[in-house]
Amino acid sequence: MTYLLTVGLEVHAELKTASKMFCGSKNDPDETRPNVNVCPVCMAHPGTLPVINRKAVEHVLRMGVAVGGTLADFTEFDRKNYFYPDIPKGYQISQYKYPLVTGGKLAGVDITRIHLEEDTARTIHKDDRSLIDYNRAGVPLMELVTEPVIHDVATAVAFAKELQMLLRALGAGEANLEKGEMRVEANISVAKEGEMGTKVEVKNLNSFRSVERAILHEIERQSALLDAGGTVVQETRGWDDIGQKTFSQRLKESSHDYRYFPDPDLPKLWLKDVPEWQAENIKKNLPELPWEKRARYLALGMKKEDAEMLLSDAVLGGLFEEVSKTLDPKQLLLGVNYITSDLAGLGGSANLGQLTPTSFAALISMISSGKLSSRGGKDLLAILYAEGGEPEALAAERGLLQQSDEGALKKIAEEIIAANASVASDYKAGKESALMFLVGQGMKASKGSANPQALREIFISLLK
Repeated sequence: MTYLLTVGLEVHAELKTASKMFCGSKNDPDETRPNVNVCPVCMAHPGTLPVINRKAVEHVLRMGVAVGGTLADFTEFDRKNYFYPDIPKGYQISQYKYPLVTGGKLAGVDITRIHLEEDTARTIHKDDRSLIDYNRAGVPLMELVTEPVIHDVATAVAFAKELQMLLRALGAGEANLEKGEMRVEANISVAKEGEMGTKVEVKNLNSFRSVERAILHEIERQSALLDAGGTVVQETRGWDDIGQKTFSQRLKESSHDYRYFPDPDLPKLWLKDVPEWQAENIKKNLPELPWEKRARYLALGMKKEDAEMLLSDAVLGGLFEEVSKTLDPKQLLLGVNYITSDLAGLGGSANLGQLTPTSFAALISMISSGKLSSRGGKDLLAILYAEGGEPEALAAERGLLQQSDEGALKKIAEEIIAANASVASDYKAGKESALMFLVGQGMKASKGSANPQALREIFISLLK
């Protein structure tokens, strides 16, 4: 039987701030030494008091404006009570009744709320022990909850990717899934048309591929249960990336299990009284948003897949933005081809090597003007990536400049015709492919430096 899929997403994203959410301890996701970025506040020593991180609040408000949500006039922080070793206080400071943002839409998906809380510590299971690193405990964490309006896998993945790009565009967070800076949880149910399904929450989705595969697995698992006359249990399941399947973790809690109540140690926030926290003022200072940038890229004539690569890769996208200041539209599209294929293949998604925007723009200008052939451009790009330098000087030094000198090209063509008399005869007899062979031999003889169009014209002239 065919069932209707319904998915709602919950996404947690660590925010980029100098210090943690409620104390002065350093917020450093790259710290490898355990338990060094801690203090009496985030370790819940008796008598300590939390202080709200203003920057974290502003990050969430900017996110809210970007997605068209409604900013709260009033908000407060709540205690979410549960006992686990990664929560030193025995409760997590979060938001329940009054989130910072309600509503909004991203990638065609309706958003329920966006609120702010503190992250938990990191638990590491090693041999027969469980170790806890409290460096992450208390880091500002944005939680975004969507409406259960997603009915296909592609939409769920597209939403997660767009959210990652938005976080990066706003400077709110790096959102690297593999580092745990952005964690996606999917609430998944299947049901007959017109019926309500039972929601299963799946955690441990640390890549976009995992989001896709976990949803597909749950469709199959839940459908098989219903086909066999069984029922789906409301529970929390984990994702086993090695086995490519979900596994049961615990029965799903409800909000009343956490005994939420307002945190008495933190002040209430009347956001309406802060001018810089009003939506109209925040909107004035937003950067170009991912969907706006996508529209600009596509208007240039860029292929959709190239636009998505530049949007999702800060290094390659940054290079494109820099060279767009000096190259004309036609040159820009040529540059995109070299960025998304040749440069990305050299490892440019991680870094640009020794290549600079200035040298790359000069390289594209040389190819566009005919000074470099396509082959020569690829070779010179590899040299610039590995060694750096000035493109024109390097091209001359390495013999990569394209030859258009009629005398030199005529000499090459005459030698090729003499060595391939039968092919020359085939061309004279009307076989067009013979000309391409001769041009190819000429390019080979010139080590790719000949201007192919000029060489072709010389062959035609000599073989009249």
